Amino acid sequence: MSQPFKYCPCCATPLAAITLAEDSGDMQRLRCPACGYTHWNNPTPVLAAVIEYQGKVLLAQNAAWSGRMFALITGFMEAGDTPEGGMVREILEETNLTTDALTLIGVYDFQRMNQVIIAYHALCHGEVRLSPELVAYRLFAPEAIKCWPAGTGYALADWLKSRGHTPRFMDLGRREPE
Repeated sequence: MSQPFKYCPCCATPLAAITLAEDSGDMQRLRCPACGYTHWNNPTPVLAAVIEYQGKVLLAQNAAWSGRMFALITGFMEAGDTPEGGMVREILEETNLTTDALTLIGVYDFQRMNQVIIAYHALCHGEVRLSPELVAYRLFAPEAIKCWPAGTGYALADWLKSRGHTPRFMDLGRREPE
């Protein structure tokens, strides 16, 4: 979960849990007792792509991860991005691939990270060159993929179902073979 604000970004006063009447009723939020600022703590939109490349699904390993897990290409929307434009940008930045077609898979709740995931299927071509954010990638036949039971794993499962495959999920309680 994201770390809550501790101080008001307007006047630097420590924030306090203050309950006020809002449209939906009384709500407790972090608020500034000095200037009235409210920290809304709204979810952050995150973009994710099931990349279809050379007839397979491209999954990548993030450089910041301690394990050897491979996952979807993801990234944050930037100011001025549309979700589709942001996804095309992220795919290009992280893999050097050009997106030929982009189709919405769905929108997924990821409360543990206070995020809303907007997931796409991307048909891509080009030569893979990973950004420094990624250390490796692998191409998987759709029927060989094991989904993870969280966030983008559900988007991948929905895409697999749309292609006639029965998704299989990893057991995160034990180490999965690669």
